[in-house]
This record gives sequence, C-alpha cells and structure tokens, in this order.
Amino acid sequence: MTSKDIREAVAKVTAHLVSHPEEAVSEDSAAKAVLAKGLRFRVEGPRGWVIETDMPAGLGGGASAPSPGWLRRAAQAACEATMIAIRAAQEGVDLDRLEVAVSSESDDRGMLGVGEPVPAGPLKSSARVTISARGASADKLREIVEWAEGHSPVSDALSRAVPHEVTVEMS
Repeated sequence: MTSKDIREAVAKVTAHLVSHPEEAVSEDSAAKAVLAKGLRFRVEGPRGWVIETDMPAGLGGGASAPSPGWLRRAAQAACEATMIAIRAAQEGVDLDRLEVAVSSESDDRGMLGVGEPVPAGPLKSSARVTISARGASADKLREIVEWAEGHSPVSDALSRAVPHEVTVEMS
C-alpha cells in the first residue's frame, strides 16, 4: 500500500468511528499457547496464524524459537513502527526509512521467584527510532514519532495497569 492508500483507509475508519462510536470497542482476537514439548509452545491465532516460542537452554528450554519476552519486544517494535507509518501517511509524509528497535532490561530473579521480590517483567524498556523522509524536517519527524508513541496500543498496554484475570479449567 502507498502512503496515500494508508491515509485514505485511516480516514475512512476514523470517519466511521466518529459517526458510530459504539462500534469502536470490540474483543481482540485470542492467542492460545499450546504446549508442544518441554518449554516449547505453539501459539495459535485467527486465520491459521501460528508462532512458536521456547526458552533459552540455561532455563531448561531448547532455544529453538524466540522467547515470549523477545516476542513482547518484537510486538512493541512492530506496533510503534506501524503507528509511525500510519501517522506519517496521515501527515502526507512519505518515509524513506523507518526502523524501530525495542530493548529492555530484566532481572531473572523475578521470573524465578529467587531472593528479594523483584518484578517478573522488564525493569525498563526503550525504543530507538531511525527515520528519514525527503522533504520532512527533523522536527516534523520527531512530532510524528512522539504522536505514534502516545498512540501505540502495545506500548500503552505495557505502560499502564491493564486489568487481567485468569480462569483455570481442569480437563
């Protein structure tokens, strides 16, 4: 899709949601993790989508697939990049280059329940955006990135408390 195609698609959805705000809230597609073997999981989604995860050998995994933590960073990088591309299209900016790298720092003791209580998830996270577009100023590109960061669903979900419940079913 071209920048114009993206801009038109987003404008159409935006206009629809302004006219029909009751249609804005919907249930997201579920991701179902199914044990394959050891610490390797097959994660299934809609339309036959499948990804696999595994843990590093040092934790008893086979290191045969990305870890769930790496997929979290991948999801955040992809989501931020997507939102930057959407906003650039909305602003009429044709990107020449866009890369988003997300990294984090974690304390594995939290995941394993070892020693003093520390968070199981990342202690901090950061994103590095490399971006260029002919005819767009550095200030304009920075504005696009900042808007996108504030509207990234994955970054938002990771930066605020989202209610989460667990239901256990015995088979």
